[in-house]
Amino acid sequence: MPLNIVLYQPEIPPNTGNIARLCAATGTRLHLIGPLGFDLSEKALKRAGMDYWNLVDWKFWNDWTSFLQDENPPRFFLFSTKASSSYLQIDYQDRDYFIFGRETKGLPESLLAEYPTQTRTIPMPNPEARSLNLATSVAIVTYEALRQTKAIA
Repeated sequence: MPLNIVLYQPEIPPNTGNIARLCAATGTRLHLIGPLGFDLSEKALKRAGMDYWNLVDWKFWNDWTSFLQDENPPRFFLFSTKASSSYLQIDYQDRDYFIFGRETKGLPESLLAEYPTQTRTIPMPNPEARSLNLATSVAIVTYEALRQTKAIA
């Protein structure tokens, strides 16, 4: 069963395009939770350079509640610069869901407060750096999960 990348209200089409390419390359399912900061029409996707879109197993959800009710994820983790536990402290499993927030605001505080034991961060040795790019963060977590689940050697 595939791993699942969940983008909560993504705003920047090229970031989503890079993540879609990652999902296509790794066989990871992509979930987009609206509202989105861009159009998903075929013309808009091509203009944003999302030429891998046809290779991506993806779903769109109108909101967080619809995602939870319909998808009913067995295990999920939220990623935020505001978390204190590292992404390396997870024993990843097939079918895990990795939830990432908006490029400009991250995940809502209310969501982080609701799931404190499921919230993780990617440590950055330089405290002056605000955060990593969204696509970079998704790639780091995805490849660690693939390594642990033996999906890659």
